Amino acid sequence: MAQYLGPLELVGDRWMIGDPKRKDGLCVVLSPEGVEHHGRTEPAPRAVVQWSRFVNLGVHATYWKWEATRTGGFVGAFGNTPYEMGRAGCSLQGLLRHSSEPWSVRYTHHRRHYLGSHVFLLKALVRKLSEAKALDRLGDPQWLGAAVAALSPVTVWLPSSGNRLVGETIEGLGA
Repeated sequence: MAQYLGPLELVGDRWMIGDPKRKDGLCVVLSPEGVEHHGRTEPAPRAVVQWSRFVNLGVHATYWKWEATRTGGFVGAFGNTPYEMGRAGCSLQGLLRHSSEPWSVRYTHHRRHYLGSHVFLLKALVRKLSEAKALDRLGDPQWLGAAVAALSPVTVWLPSSGNRLVGETIEGLGA
């Protein structure tokens, strides 16, 4: 089984986004109950949000770790780049139900760079699950493992074929 898709990585038996092992590491654990935001040295999660509270959810990811720094944000602000850069470049962002409250948490970039196709496919996976009102599938380790195994070997550069592939994958896995 594939171990990662961009910043999404299997650690032990839990899927998480981000690298909790780095200094001041932050990560997002995708649990059956919901999203847990963790800091490296903290024994308990900083925040927990149940899957049912999300109206929508999206992943922001930089390809290289330097792009998620203040310098990356500065370069991104003055460059004409379509990429997410700066401190919010590695984050999950969404809208919470009932209060229509914007929600966002950051995670720490891994030392490795993320493949462009992996970042695109992860974003598409979360977006399509959000549209299907099936975000709780992200908290099912077996389901998510099967989705990552199907998507990680793919090298996609055309958005239409990547979106179609993700749609077919989640439909085939029952979401």
